[in-house]
Amino acid sequence: MRAAFGARDAEPVLVDHGPVWRCDDVAMRQADSPAEASWVAQTLNDLTVPDLRLARPLRSSDGRFVVGGWMAFRFIPGRAEPRYDEVVSASLRLHKATSHLSRPRFLGARADVFALADRAAWGEETPPRLTPELGGRLFDLFAESRREISLTPQVVHGDLFGNVLFDDEAPPGLIDFTAFYRPPEWAAAVVVVDAMAWGGADDALAKRWSHLEEWPQALLRALLFRLAVHALHPKSTSRSMRGLERAAHRIGQLV
Repeated sequence: MRAAFGARDAEPVLVDHGPVWRCDDVAMRQADSPAEASWVAQTLNDLTVPDLRLARPLRSSDGRFVVGGWMAFRFIPGRAEPRYDEVVSASLRLHKATSHLSRPRFLGARADVFALADRAAWGEETPPRLTPELGGRLFDLFAESRREISLTPQVVHGDLFGNVLFDDEAPPGLIDFTAFYRPPEWAAAVVVVDAMAWGGADDALAKRWSHLEEWPQALLRALLFRLAVHALHPKSTSRSMRGLERAAHRIGQLV
C-alpha cells in the first residue's frame, strides 16, 4: 500500500492519534467503508476552513483515494491537547464551511454502534437493549427531558474530541471527518460532553457556550448519544462510565 501512495521506502511509524501510520510526510489509515472513505477524502480535498489545518488526502498512482482498504493523506504535525474552547470554536468554523454539503447516502445504511446511538438519542428509533449499568439507566432517565428542537441539521463532524491536533501556535489541525447529519450545535455539544466526561473540563466549559441556540437540548442530545454509545459498545467499562456519570450529573443541572 505504501508504494501506491508514493511512500514505498518509508518506514511506517504508528502515531498516537489513530490508528494512523506515518510514512515520512504521508499518513495512512485503514478505510473500513470504501464509500465513506472516498466521501471523506473528496470532502477534505475540496474544503477550505479559516484557521484550520486540514490533512489533504492523497490519490494513489492510479488516481484513487482508497486502495486495498487503505487511504492516505498529507501528514500534519500536532497532538490532542485540553484546549477545549478552541476545539469547540474550530467545530463551529468547520461546520460553517460544511453547511452547503448534501447528506451523504452512506449515512442511511450505517448500522454500527454510533449510528444506532445517534438515532436513539434523537428519538428516531427505539434503541436496542442498553446495558443499564453502562449507561442505559441514565439514558432512560435523561430521555424524559428531551423536548422538541428546531435546529437545522447539516453535515457535521461528530467526533472532534481528541481528534483536533495542536502544534504550538499553529492553527488547529484535522485529519479525518466522522460524518453525521445533525445541527452544528449538537456537534459542539458532543465536544463539551466528552471533555467533561473524560478530559477534566468543568461546568464552566458548558456555560461558556450557552449562547448557542437551543443549547440545553443540544447538550442533552449529545449526552444521550454518548450514554447510548457507552451502553452499546463492547469495550465499555465501569471505569469509563464514571466519567459519563460525572458529566451527566453536571449537565442535569444545566438542562
